[in-house]
Amino acid sequence: MKELAAELRMGVKSIQRGYRKEEIPVQWMCRMARFDLAKVRWAMERNGRSRVLRLNGKSESAGRDRRPRPAARPAKSPRLVKRGCYF
Repeated sequence: MKELAAELRMGVKSIQRGYRKEEIPVQWMCRMARFDLAKVRWAMERNGRSRVLRLNGKSESAGRDRRPRPAARPAKSPRLVKRGCYF
């Protein structure tokens, strides 16, 4: 992972995030991750192009993968019972 991060001029955490989200292809050998540089570059180029199209609004799936915002929580009422060592 360190070698791939150095080759792509990225952080190791970014590489880990990429293969966990399945944006970067990875091949596992026991507990060791192996990367094919050509496949990784191709996948990153493909992912980047689709993101640019989605941000420009030229894709059918624009905004489809966004999560809806959670509803605002009601304000909490103050505690009526004292707890802990201050009672």
